[in-house]
Amino acid sequence: MQEKYMQRCIDISKQGISLASPNPSVGAVLVFENKIIGEGFTAAFGGAHAEVNCINSVSKANKHKIKNATLYVSLEPCSHQGKTPACSLLIIEKGIQKVVVGSLDPNPLVAGNGIKMLQDNGIEVEIDVLKEACRFSNRRFYIFHTKKRPFVILKWAQTKNGYFSPINNEQFWITNKFSKQLVHKWRTEEMAILVGTNTAKIDNPRLNARLYKGKNPLRLVIDKNLNLDNSLHLFDRSIPSVIFNNIKNEKSNNLEFVKLNFEKDISIQILDFLYQNNINSVIIEGGVKTLESFIENNLWDEARILTGNTELKEGKKAPKILAKEIEEINLKGDFIKIISNNNKL
Repeated sequence: MQEKYMQRCIDISKQGISLASPNPSVGAVLVFENKIIGEGFTAAFGGAHAEVNCINSVSKANKHKIKNATLYVSLEPCSHQGKTPACSLLIIEKGIQKVVVGSLDPNPLVAGNGIKMLQDNGIEVEIDVLKEACRFSNRRFYIFHTKKRPFVILKWAQTKNGYFSPINNEQFWITNKFSKQLVHKWRTEEMAILVGTNTAKIDNPRLNARLYKGKNPLRLVIDKNLNLDNSLHLFDRSIPSVIFNNIKNEKSNNLEFVKLNFEKDISIQILDFLYQNNINSVIIEGGVKTLESFIENNLWDEARILTGNTELKEGKKAPKILAKEIEEINLKGDFIKIISNNNKL
């Protein structure tokens, strides 16, 4: 029965993925006599946490049941004052006597302190219910705190015969409109998106989420010598954008130039910049050279490979990668494979 309610926590937490970052997306349910009387998930960054929304969702008729209910939560309740008060204090204040926790919080500001605070106040606490599933649901948050870098998603499209793009570098659309919309949904769920110089020049991408309701990611582009035309969409200042280069540091009106040392590996420097700026996830969208730099350095956590119902006689070969497959999707003729690098959470 505990697993059933924890799974519900995981399921509802998904509603906060595109809003909560860089906070974890957490789900919570309040159960009285085997019936859910309240549930909630983490609001947009700076807003109420899952436990608060869960308790506040309880109807007036059921308010008196709260102190005798069991609270299930997919991540350890926080114990510190951040943008909102500590959730552990609210649980204590409401008189809840039992809390079931899916996974411990890897953030050093919490890291067991939330559970200790509850136990010190006489609350029964059970931990590690559906632990691996709860950690996976917050894999961005876990990688950020354990690896000291953002969660890295590699994404590319390839033809049925394994080509990434034509040999002449002309723009060539591989997948269908349904896959394009799915990619835009993915963009709403991550905090940043990166492309290399050639992709920016050839495709002139907007790197926004215009085909799906949600927030746009921070746009990132590698332009070593600042040779890209500033009429490209990436320079339109409509969305905060960062240009990684070898020449200058400069920032104004949604456009930031960040100087890197191109004599050293820039993939590591890019991830360090994102970590320092509290960006906990990034999609690497290409091109091949950019993708392969992250693969070669083993700086990736998930790869999403879209194979379209198209072929090229010749062209640039798509990256090759072997890892554990976690999901397959057939989307109106496009075949999508999602694989994991099995980084320990």
